[in-house]
Amino acid sequence: MSSPVVVAVAPGSAAARAGLVVGDVVTTVNGIVPRDVIEWRMAVDDAEVSLEVQRGGVEVTLEVDKRADEPFGAEVSSAVFDRVRTCDNHCEFCFIYQLPPGLRRSLYLKDDDYRLSFLYGNFTTLTRFTEADLERVITERLSPLHVSIHATDPEVRSRMLKNPRGGMSLRWLRALLDHGIDVRGQVVLCPGVNDGVVFERTMAGVLDEYPELESVAVVPLGLSRFNAESAMREHTLDEARAMVASIHDWQEIFLRVLGKRMVFAADEYYLMADLPFPEAEAYEGFPMHEDGIGMARTFELEFTGAVQQPTGPRSGFFASVDGAPAEGYRAPRNPAGDTGLRGTHDTGDVVATPVRLAPRPTAPVGILTGAFGARVLAPMIAALGRTDVRLLPVPNEFFGGNTGVTGLMVGEDIARVLATQPAGHRYLLPDVCLSEGFFLDGTTPADLPHPVEVVPTDGIALRRALDLRVLETVS
Repeated sequence: MSSPVVVAVAPGSAAARAGLVVGDVVTTVNGIVPRDVIEWRMAVDDAEVSLEVQRGGVEVTLEVDKRADEPFGAEVSSAVFDRVRTCDNHCEFCFIYQLPPGLRRSLYLKDDDYRLSFLYGNFTTLTRFTEADLERVITERLSPLHVSIHATDPEVRSRMLKNPRGGMSLRWLRALLDHGIDVRGQVVLCPGVNDGVVFERTMAGVLDEYPELESVAVVPLGLSRFNAESAMREHTLDEARAMVASIHDWQEIFLRVLGKRMVFAADEYYLMADLPFPEAEAYEGFPMHEDGIGMARTFELEFTGAVQQPTGPRSGFFASVDGAPAEGYRAPRNPAGDTGLRGTHDTGDVVATPVRLAPRPTAPVGILTGAFGARVLAPMIAALGRTDVRLLPVPNEFFGGNTGVTGLMVGEDIARVLATQPAGHRYLLPDVCLSEGFFLDGTTPADLPHPVEVVPTDGIALRRALDLRVLETVS
């Protein structure tokens, strides 16, 4: 078990007044050794906080006095201080098994940790969940959690997870719901495995056994060229259309019985089926926006000015494979799990070079995006009627397969596209494909053949970038 390291202290905060400094290693808080950032936050929320820290090899005791409701004012280095609970399933459709060698170490970590589900929206199968975990979730109200369902038939689920506990672990889902914990479900659909009749039974199982679920996202499996499972394949056009039709049918059933649609198809399904996206109202407030449900529709609303604020965290076909940064704590997706100094806008990613801007563009603009993103953006860009703006789809040769999400673009592929483009143009790069300033292949924007402007991955930011021109770089 590692001790949390202080990485930021807000000036003038309670932590600063007590003498806490960056680099302090926290050994105990009020006499306890916190297991994770959740326990850390609960401990430092007390009016009086006693810290034992290691500073330069010396044990130091700090007493912190806080005003009522005053934030503690310090951020620590990781989300989990004890061992991250790793996944012991062996799902054939798991994308982590399809990653090439040589990527950053954190990408190969398969977690099945309910704490990261609460903090970051990671999905847990509950196969490693325990009575002690249930007691803690209920006591500390760690809600919402995100649960991978895949199938409600115990035999099918066990076979999909390649884990005999897979057929029993949904009992924990029932227990969580019984104690008022909000749960969002997910079904990863694999053609010939859990679609068709199995999917119909899964939806019937949700209705009969888990009607308290907040929502269920249905997403297609992702395949890379490194997939070694012969049973895993892409959906055909007819299969994708059949899935969308089935989901819409079940939405009507849930709406009639429960008063809400409950189940939603990922945006990729509408692209795969060559069908229009539902209207915004059909998403019922976008409960699973960060999982790629309705993101195309919200991006359009943002881009056209129908809404004034971005809808929420970027994911879906704009997202990357990165899960929770358990070893490098960053702002959680779940607002209820905001346990650090950083706001939800700060993900620790690269910040664009500061520039001075003025109205109206003066140079042609190229928008770099993934294959799925390009199909979503194309009608919006066409509606602008501007000849100086063009889309630059980036084929994902690095991962291959059906990989079309923008967040999985890598520097190698982007460089290949940019090498064919003229100098002197503006090139916009969505920030979702960068983590700590790096692409997944370890390259950076500085390695690209032309300079790029890194912009937030939302419609408002893109429209603003298109409506402005760069006068000069601010040093």
